[in-house]
Amino acid sequence: MKCTSKKRTNILVCALLTACTLSGCGSLAYDMPYHVDYDVSSFNVVSRQDIRTAAPFAADLCVAAQDVAHEGGPDLSQVEAAALFGLDGKEVLYGKNIHERLHPASLTKVMTALVALENGQLNQTLTATDAVNITESGAVLCGLKKGDTMTLDQALRILLVYSANDAAALIADNIGGSVDRFVEMMNEKAHALGATNTNFKNPHGLTDSDHYTTAYDLYLIFNEAVKYETFNEIIHMSAYQTVFYDKDGKEKAFDKPTTNLFLRGDYQAPANVTVIGGKTGTTSAAGNCLMLLARDENGSPYISVILRAEGPDVVYGCMIDLLDEIHK
Repeated sequence: MKCTSKKRTNILVCALLTACTLSGCGSLAYDMPYHVDYDVSSFNVVSRQDIRTAAPFAADLCVAAQDVAHEGGPDLSQVEAAALFGLDGKEVLYGKNIHERLHPASLTKVMTALVALENGQLNQTLTATDAVNITESGAVLCGLKKGDTMTLDQALRILLVYSANDAAALIADNIGGSVDRFVEMMNEKAHALGATNTNFKNPHGLTDSDHYTTAYDLYLIFNEAVKYETFNEIIHMSAYQTVFYDKDGKEKAFDKPTTNLFLRGDYQAPANVTVIGGKTGTTSAAGNCLMLLARDENGSPYISVILRAEGPDVVYGCMIDLLDEIHK
């Protein structure tokens, strides 16, 4: 399904209501209801001199109101949701349950990184508080303790390469002033991007019944994040080594490989497709999740998303089948 464009759009323009005051001065009100459950809920109003038009919010995005498939397409029956987006052609090449609300696990951390990049400085020092004390069983941690310090640049690399949940809390607490305020910023940014089927409750993706998003909303978020050179650099890393400091100034070493098994060489993308990087996620509620930025032999970029697969072999095997759609 092709994307909309500024010259051709099927989004209905809301009515413009003009109200006159007793003095004869007029004002314009735009009746544009915005709700997370609306299929098409957001677009920008632009005014130029006396001409007033409504331009579609999604003018430069891939748009699909329903699932997209074709005969002979991949068998993705083992995953709950999947999508493949061609960024140059602004096409949804494949979509299964792309608007279904699901747990995203650590794919959440893409939004955490995006909000941090927009609101922080890479060289600023972050100091750990009690917010980094995450006790959920099985949660991936880099070992932060109260009083530890590292830069935002270090924290983002630990966040995206190793998927450390305490690094997510460190970033949120320092950039937002509190974890709760940072989560508000995440939701504000999501809705500003048109990700209206998304609701974040934390910055890391550990299970919460009210923490959800969709494959399509994740595309919107990831598509914004890859506009940052630092983000693209980090998601392409196969490992990360660094040193941060405890409250007494003593060094604490960090040395971990990426969680992305494409970058580690455990799985291979289809011929003529290069995986640039992405984000993994796994919880009992979310299953195995994977989101990637890839390029074809011409350098054209693609975003692919898989949610709720049962096991790493399934999520990577299905992702390979999904990426194989690039050349069909």
